[in-house]
Amino acid sequence: MTMSSTLYVCVTCRGNGDISAGEPRPGARLLAAIEHGSAEVGEGVAVIGVECLSNCSRSCSAAVAAPGKWTYVIGNLDPEQHAPDILAFARQHSAHELGLPVWRERPEHIRKNTIARVPPIALKESP
Repeated sequence: MTMSSTLYVCVTCRGNGDISAGEPRPGARLLAAIEHGSAEVGEGVAVIGVECLSNCSRSCSAAVAAPGKWTYVIGNLDPEQHAPDILAFARQHSAHELGLPVWRERPEHIRKNTIARVPPIALKESP
């Protein structure tokens, strides 16, 4: 059985452009686009906005994680273009037992903009 994945989206990301007063940050717009797409796609991936993923030089950023699976940090996400890509990748991550979707099957933008891949944290066994 595979565990569903969580998609963490940095809502404080400023992206590469200037932000007009009163306009939502690009990270917040990315979260809104992902939430909209997630509602259309159905279940399997939880979406959570977070304050900062410390990837400012390659923002907008998101991370995909699940217990016992590899975690990925993805950067250079455009709120108007890449919400479907990061959602597709999160679904692929959720469907794979170890969180290792086949590289060639990942959306192209995800393949080219993976910042980090972090191994699963080993949990201590109870005595």
